[in-house]
Formats: sequence, structure tokens, C-alpha cells
Amino acid sequence: QLQLEESGGGLVQPGESLRLSCAVSGLTVDDLIIGWFRQAPGKGREGVSCFSVRDGVAYIDSVKGRFTISYTKGKNEVHLQMSSLKPEDTGVYYCAAGFEECTSSYVDKDDYDYWGQGTQVTVSS
Repeated sequence: QLQLEESGGGLVQPGESLRLSCAVSGLTVDDLIIGWFRQAPGKGREGVSCFSVRDGVAYIDSVKGRFTISYTKGKNEVHLQMSSLKPEDTGVYYCAAGFEECTSSYVDKDDYDYWGQGTQVTVSS
């Protein structure tokens, strides 16, 4: 069974960095699309970035140039390196897996079938 587990969240100050990891078990990332989502208090779940070996990467405009998604094949892990963090980046971050495409900066949660439990990211001074 496909399972995902996020790690790496925490409390940082504006301008600092964090690296989130998504450990995938049950299937190889090579056969999946992996999405990163976030949910701020009182708001809906927002797609931030996606990755697939076939399609490459995509980011929403608000994180372009600050966030970088990468894949460690040997560990079957996908990472989200977040730099120049802002208070508006605060939220619970989820990774998710699906079988559609990663070809648009609009990362649609309906394309993803499996979800991790999330990790909290708080950006505050």
C-alpha cells in the first residue's frame, strides 16, 4: 500500500529556510506524481508544487524562485527546499501522490489519491 510521511517542519523567522521531506513507500516515485500542498488556518488546501520524473517540476507563482523540489531516488524521497520564507507561507504542509500529470502551476488536489499526515511550518518573528 502506498504511504507518504512528511518531516522537516518547524518554527522559523522570516527570511530563513526549511527543508521538508516526503518519504514514499509502497511504490517508486518514478511511477508517480508527487505534490506539495499547504493549508493555512481557516483556509483551503493550496497546491504549491509538483514533481514527476516524466514531466519535471511546477510551482505556483508565489513560491517561484524561493522553493525548490527535488528527488532522492535512492531513498524514494521528495524534498521541498523553502528559502526566504514569509509569514504567509505558514501552514500545514502535505505531500501527496497521484498518477496524473505535473504540467501546470495549478496543482489540483483532486489529481492526488494518497496523502501524508502533514507537517507544521510556522514563519514568525
